[in-house]
Amino acid sequence: MIRPIPQRRVMDKLDEYMSRLDYPAVERHLLYWLEEARQGNDKRGELFVRGEMAGHYRKTGERDKAEESAREALRLVDELGMEGTVSAGTAYVNAATALHSFGEVERALPLFEKALACYRCRDTDPSLLGGLYNNMGQCLAAAGDFDRAGEMYNLALEVMKKAPHGELERAITCLNMADAAEARLGMEAAEGEIYRLLDQAEALLTLSDAPRDGYFAYVCDKCAPTFAHFGYFLQAEALKKQAEEIYERA
Repeated sequence: MIRPIPQRRVMDKLDEYMSRLDYPAVERHLLYWLEEARQGNDKRGELFVRGEMAGHYRKTGERDKAEESAREALRLVDELGMEGTVSAGTAYVNAATALHSFGEVERALPLFEKALACYRCRDTDPSLLGGLYNNMGQCLAAAGDFDRAGEMYNLALEVMKKAPHGELERAITCLNMADAAEARLGMEAAEGEIYRLLDQAEALLTLSDAPRDGYFAYVCDKCAPTFAHFGYFLQAEALKKQAEEIYERA
């Protein structure tokens, strides 16, 4: 008998903890529901929780735990015979993103390719596709494959036009493209392209009607260092201030 965990409710509570950057609560929450999934013989629920754990431990920099969570998620994909599904694609993205964040580019790229195959043969949510293209683009850029990274970034920009509040992810893509331009050409040669991309990212963030919630604060925190790196210090400070105010309200 299978006793499924309430994935939507688990995710809503997870978002609440993340909106406060309460990482200890996030870990307790995920460990609790991992055990509930195990006790209820809910393998799909366990796969869901393992994917979220890989992302959590990536953010907290706990490499061993992130890799263990990713490995278990991939094992469950095989055990459940879910290869080729959107859920499998999401597991591959979570694992690949975690590996890339710890410098394991060569191990990450084949998983991104598998996720791409899963998502492209399904009617996949634009937000999931955009996240894949963005993260895969970063990994390809880190591997020095700037042409294909550019293809992924352009796909991300296009598909996120179809997603609710996709301008936030598009802003992140523009900043990723600026980083890639500097790595490919050097600051002097790429200066015009970089400033164009930064201006575009700033406009997307400023004009967005997305709720000023925990995710918006996360995007501000993610974007601020790139603006600062390229000398857009006022923009970086404004983003950090917005994020702080959101976290304080939460």
